This record gives sequence, structure tokens and C-alpha cells, in this order.
Amino acid sequence: MSYISYVWRLFTTGLCFFVFGFSGLIVSIFICPLQILLYSNRDKRKRKARKMVHYLFKGFVCLLKYSGTAKFSIENKNDLKHLSGNIVMANHPSLIDVVVLISIIPNADCVVKATLFNNPFIKAILSNTGYISNDCADGVIEDCRQSLHCGNNLIIFPEGTRTIPGEAIRFQRGAANIALRCNATITPVLINVEPTTLTKAEKWYHIPNKRFVFRLMLANKIPSFTFTGDNAMSKMSRQFTAVLEQHYREEIARI
Repeated sequence: MSYISYVWRLFTTGLCFFVFGFSGLIVSIFICPLQILLYSNRDKRKRKARKMVHYLFKGFVCLLKYSGTAKFSIENKNDLKHLSGNIVMANHPSLIDVVVLISIIPNADCVVKATLFNNPFIKAILSNTGYISNDCADGVIEDCRQSLHCGNNLIIFPEGTRTIPGEAIRFQRGAANIALRCNATITPVLINVEPTTLTKAEKWYHIPNKRFVFRLMLANKIPSFTFTGDNAMSKMSRQFTAVLEQHYREEIARI
């Protein structure tokens, strides 16, 4: 490993995240209040705010790429750009997974931890975009249903948190429950980051020994599941979660 290369990537990694955080702060303080003044219609404000986030994230991905911090291999980009009313379901190996997905999908929606709505740096952005808070289980389902009905694409990570390197992925039931209750079409996405970086156990400055490659692709097939009205929804959610988990393990193993 070249020492100069390592120092440069450490510097550019810090620069990229500084720009990301500073941009978010500027948007929260200046742009979000302006959007509220310009767009009194809530739905129009959501669309404008989400498009803004889409381009901000696209800019961040470009900064990572052209600074030499990361390489990106995005397959099926046009298919993802033209989705409508789908659940985009993905594994979650790194911190920037949702950033990359939103940078590709202009009309993306997502479920966000309720605690983040109290974060002063991003509270205004989350409010303007109308991203869905996970504070109420029943409310989340209805919000997801309405969002999908409006043609938005809902990004969900069934693991609920980032994958632990070296361990098999484990899915929670939330994603399957939303898909079943909303009767939604699933677009399965596979993400691979090599060498592993920006995992839950690592700080941003724990960079790998070489530039990491972020690969994103559609799965070869959509996981199949037989819906039966005879079973309770809780039981179907458990069964579908097991099907999804096994499907992703097999698909990730072939990458």
C-alpha cells in the first residue's frame, strides 16, 4: 500500500464527508425555509425537496468518484431510474447505500428512524421531503401505501441496520410486512462493497488499504411467495421474511 495514496484517500474521505455535512447544514438553514415560502402546496414541496436531495446525493457520489476515494459500478441504472410505485429492497453493507440509491432514483421515498426527526441538522430536510417516520407501526404501513400509490419508489433495507462483515445477513420482519400489506411490487437490489468500509463498526476514517469499489445491481430474479388468505398476516410476514433472507443470501453468494 502506498503511503501517499493512503494519506490522499484519508484526506479526500474527510473532505467528502465534510462537504456532505456542510451542504446539509446550508440546505437546512437556508433552502428548506425558502421552499416552505415558495411552495405552499405540501405535495409540490415534497417533490421539489426530494429532487433536491436526489441531486445533492448525486453530487456526493460524483465527489467520491472523482476525488479517487471510491469506484462505482452501477448496473441496470436505467431500469432503476424509471421505476414507479415499487419497493426497492436492498442489502445494507455500508453507510452510503441509501445515498447511492437516492442518487439514482429521482422519486425515491424511504422510512427514517423517528429520532432523526429531532436532529437539528436534518430535521428541516426530512420535514420538507416527507420521508416516512417509523414512530408508529400502523401509521408507517398507511404512509407507505399512500407513497407507493402516488408512484414513489420506497427504499427499504430489510436488515434494519448495516450488515456485520463476515456474517450472514439476517432480515427483520418489517420489510416483508410492508410488502405484504401494501401488495407492492418488489425490485430486489444487491449491493457489494469491496474492500468492506463504512460498516456499522467503523468510523469514517477507518479507510481500507485501497480504493473501495461500490457495486450495485438488480438481482437475477424476484423472490416468489404464495399469498394465502387462510394464514394470519403475522405468520405470512415470518414466512416471507425467511424467503427473502434465503433469496438474498443466495444472490449475494454469486456476486
